[in-house]
Amino acid sequence: MLDYNMPLYRPPSEGANLIIQATLGCSFNECSFCSMYKSKTYRPRPLDQVFADIDAAAAEWPGAHRVFLADGDALTLPMEDLERILEKLSATFPALGRVSSYGTPVNLLRKTPDELERLRRLKLSLLYVGVESGSAEVLRRITKGASPGSLEKALTKAAKAGLKVSATVILGLGGRDLWQEHIDGTADVINRAPPTYLSTLQLGLDDDVKDRFMTRFARMGGDFQWQDDSGVLDELHRLVERLDPPRPVIFRSNHASNALALAGNLPKDKGRLLAEIDAARRGETRLRPVSSRGL
Repeated sequence: MLDYNMPLYRPPSEGANLIIQATLGCSFNECSFCSMYKSKTYRPRPLDQVFADIDAAAAEWPGAHRVFLADGDALTLPMEDLERILEKLSATFPALGRVSSYGTPVNLLRKTPDELERLRRLKLSLLYVGVESGSAEVLRRITKGASPGSLEKALTKAAKAGLKVSATVILGLGGRDLWQEHIDGTADVINRAPPTYLSTLQLGLDDDVKDRFMTRFARMGGDFQWQDDSGVLDELHRLVERLDPPRPVIFRSNHASNALALAGNLPKDKGRLLAEIDAARRGETRLRPVSSRGL
């Protein structure tokens, strides 16, 4: 077993894949809703340590075919280091088909189109990008470090380089006062720059970040007011209704934080998804119990 620097996070879809820590912590680590990596100071790991982990993993799992590069954002690494890590992975795991990592919009934008294409050729082919919201005001209130324009540019840049993007948005993030702006802006960004995959999370705050989130949200005026499940279903309905991407997007709301699990392709399955949301709004579909939800 690898001796990971804890805590260790990865997307749910990477649960069965090999994880290699190329960096520790998150290079931004300012999003007010996020409690990940608060106990860590960001730093890149020395290449000899990364390579040693790769060799140790190969001894236990020589047939690994998918690798997730942790922690928060491997794209912060210089191109030379990233390329050497990816080359080492390909040389060590003959069955390797895909490498993935988290990617912040700002670090996506810092890489040139040629650099992103080189990474894709070295099998870094899937990035997990937290969009969170397409509303400029909500993004400022949550200290995202991105704007709707920069989100759109980052998603477009990744797509042009041939990278798949799994994007997440957070229902309830604007509270009761900003929910329509939150959802409409989010739909606009996704319609202009559709990712390969789009998933919703439902806002939940760990105790250690609640005060920070509330304080930062209120700095621009108005306290944050939580959405209940009825309000979140309204958000989900409005989002699906307004999404009309120019190319197919695989849509999911089956993360454990969501009250209602949905799965489909947009725009093809829009009618069915809206009907399923309407059934839940009428009480005909049982929502996930609050006690079973979690991030």
